[in-house]
Amino acid sequence: MYTHLHEEIETLKLKVLKMVSLTEDAVQKSIQAYVNKDLYLAEEVQDGDVEVNRLEVEIDELALKLLALEQPVAGDLRFILGCMRISVDLERIADEAVNIAERSIMLSSRPPLPFHQDVLEMGTKALAMLRHAAQAFSSNNVEAALQVCHLDNEVDVLNHKNMRQVIEYMIHETPAIERSVHTIILIRRLERIGDLATNIAESVVFIAQGVNIKHKLYFDER
Repeated sequence: MYTHLHEEIETLKLKVLKMVSLTEDAVQKSIQAYVNKDLYLAEEVQDGDVEVNRLEVEIDELALKLLALEQPVAGDLRFILGCMRISVDLERIADEAVNIAERSIMLSSRPPLPFHQDVLEMGTKALAMLRHAAQAFSSNNVEAALQVCHLDNEVDVLNHKNMRQVIEYMIHETPAIERSVHTIILIRRLERIGDLATNIAESVVFIAQGVNIKHKLYFDER
């Protein structure tokens, strides 16, 4: 039986999917702004953050209303709680995209560092993780969500590699210290996007199965 609660849950899902779309777009544009030294794209990312923030507030308000008035249980309750978690992570990802856009503006007038392509590879993987996590949420696909969790290791490896390269470059090329510092911050933001995409994937597993796998993969490997 299709109830008022289910109508509201569908509205909630649509809001989250809209937020997903805006966040994906922000991350993609921020990476393109870095690669192409595109100030216009970087400013678009900064301006678009307002809409992402607005959606987070709307999702939070709707979810709290449903929890208070509808008293959902089981799968419906998990879905509402999961959407609240996911919206928080999406807002944080959008903030990271803004940070990357800001670094791109600061780096736009200077020549790229020698490992420019390695940073781009990391950005591409982080964006792919976000997209896979979003698809897992949209289709309620646990296997796809778990795959995102494992992909986080690849982004972590690239993070360590790129950080090591930048630090070594700074030691030998002191005139490039300012560029290098901005690049280090950018690399850390990309790594953080991968972590937050993993959080979203973990929330998908929670919604589908009622299982909390946060930190579980880490402890299973020990």
